[in-house]
Amino acid sequence: MDEEAETVGGVRGLDGSAGDVDYRSIGSGYSSFRRPDPRIAQFVADALGDARRVINVGAGSGSYESVAPAVTAVEPSESMRAQRAACLPRAVNAVAESLPFDDGQFDGAMTLFSVHQWSDVEAGLREMRRVTRGPVVVLTCDPELVRNFWLYEYAPEVLDTEARRYPSIDALAASLGAVVDVRSVPIPLDCTDGFNEAYYGRPEMLLDPAARQACSAWSFVDDGVRERFTTRLRDDLDSGAWDDCFGHLRRQAFYEGSLVIVRATPQEDEEHHHGRT
Repeated sequence: MDEEAETVGGVRGLDGSAGDVDYRSIGSGYSSFRRPDPRIAQFVADALGDARRVINVGAGSGSYESVAPAVTAVEPSESMRAQRAACLPRAVNAVAESLPFDDGQFDGAMTLFSVHQWSDVEAGLREMRRVTRGPVVVLTCDPELVRNFWLYEYAPEVLDTEARRYPSIDALAASLGAVVDVRSVPIPLDCTDGFNEAYYGRPEMLLDPAARQACSAWSFVDDGVRERFTTRLRDDLDSGAWDDCFGHLRRQAFYEGSLVIVRATPQEDEEHHHGRT
C-alpha cells in the first residue's frame, strides 16, 4: 500500500468515511448530481484570492478544484476517491482532524459542503488553519436558515437533520479565529450542484431518488419519510398546489437561502492587504 493510500488519523466508516455518512452506500451517483456550478465556483475563487497552493479538505469527487492553480485533495472515503476524474490528482487518504502536512505548507485552504460531516469540526478547522498561511474558505449552510426552504413543509425531518448537523456560523468563526468574513452565496435557478436548495425552482428533481441520495441528509430519514414526501409533492405538483404557493420560484433567477462562504484570514495577512491598498 503506497503512502497516499494509508489511513491517517480519525475513526473511519466502512469505506473510510470519517464523518457521519457512509459514502459506500450513498455516494455511487454523487458525481452525476453534484457537478460544480461555475457561479458558485467564482465565489470560492474570489474568497481564495491569489492563493496558488491550496488544500481541499473533504474533497469528495473533486468538485471546484479548478479554482486554484495547484490543489492537494484530502478525502477519507474510498468511494468518493474512486469517483475523481482521471485528470485530477490523487486524493490523500486522511481526515481533517489530522492533516499530514507541515505548518503553513499551503497558501490557502478550502472545504466545501464537508464540515457538517466531520467528527470534530473545531479540531479539523484548527488543522486547516495550522497548515495554511493564507485564507481558509468554508462553503457551508447556515443552520439558522435551512428551515426557511419550501422543502420544510414536505419533509421537515430532512431539514431538521441538516439544522442539527451544520455547525453554527459563530462556532465556525470561533474555531477559525483571526479575521472572519461571512457572505451569502446566491444559488442560480439552473444550478448544476444538486444540494437540496439547488432545486428551489425545480421541485420535480427531488422526486428522483438518485437526486435525493446525492444530498446526505436524506440518508438519515427512513423509507416512510421518503415515501410520504414523494406522494405529497407529486400530488401537489399534479394539482397545482405547489405552484400556487411557490411557483414564482420557477422564474426567480437566484435564490438566497442558507448557502454561505466563511472566509478566515490571519490578522497579519489582512493588515498587509490593507497596507497595499
